Amino acid sequence: MKKFITIVLCFFLTFLGWSQKKVAELTLVYDATITTGSAEPKMADAFDGATTTIYLKGNLSRSELSSALFSSTTIHDSKTGSAVVLREVSGQKLLIRMSPENWLEKNKKYQGISFTNTKETKTIAGYNCMKAEATLSDGSTFSVYYTTDIIPENKDYDYQFKNLNGLPLEYELTQGKLKIKYTVSKINLNPVPASKFDVPKGGYREMTYDESKKTGL
Repeated sequence: MKKFITIVLCFFLTFLGWSQKKVAELTLVYDATITTGSAEPKMADAFDGATTTIYLKGNLSRSELSSALFSSTTIHDSKTGSAVVLREVSGQKLLIRMSPENWLEKNKKYQGISFTNTKETKTIAGYNCMKAEATLSDGSTFSVYYTTDIIPENKDYDYQFKNLNGLPLEYELTQGKLKIKYTVSKINLNPVPASKFDVPKGGYREMTYDESKKTGL
């Protein structure tokens, strides 16, 4: 009997390993939609219809937010903890360097975040997803649908989801008075060019993280 249970357990663990795919390289495209109104139409215009593209390659990640009013790109190295932010607003091109301490400060609201699974499920981009409720240390919450079929090796690419047991394919966040839903529209498992993580050597006005906070950028 013990031998039978051991065989069944081994089979289950092997099947689980087959069903989950750990990936070192990945490209995700999220579409953003506004789910609540706002007294500031410009802010709504900035996010409604925007796209976020995430590139993962080993310990490197690149997140690009593109909208009608501005664009922002963050290149992060999970090995060193440092990051570079590239922003284009009203014709200005800014480069902001972030130390590991800056990165943690920027994401401090997500420290201690926890996820509780619900019984709700749905299919997104062809992947089976389960719904979880995220609770932040300040008591605020948001929902996320995630799949366990794809597991990124680099879980630090998005600080708010580093403790999530899977890949987020749909989630809803609050930005000021807006509630924005992000839903994956494309998933690409092909290799990502190393050039995606090159930091521009010119054409941008460089500032420190502390300077950027003073300007509100």
